[in-house]
Amino acid sequence: MEQLEIFKALANTTRLNILLWLKDPQGSFPGQEKYGFEHGVCVGQIQQKAGLTQSTVSEYLAVLQRAGLVKATRVGQWTYYQRNEEAFAALSQLIQQEL
Repeated sequence: MEQLEIFKALANTTRLNILLWLKDPQGSFPGQEKYGFEHGVCVGQIQQKAGLTQSTVSEYLAVLQRAGLVKATRVGQWTYYQRNEEAFAALSQLIQQEL
């Protein structure tokens, strides 16, 4: 886990919001319920909730993915995102022990 990349990824309100929304996908993205949350949340749902262009949201998700905070799963033409809870556990441990 590259600490600087993680903290850079967290230094943006929209990226923080995306992580908060992905923590409770059912509550945050009710429009996706009919498709389920097995693979995470579709980028289109995230883009709609964020109210930003798809390119901006895709870049934010790429930053979060490079930092290891989210995982992407491709299903057909759609990409789904979910939090990488192992990374959050490691980050929590890092903060408690080293910072």
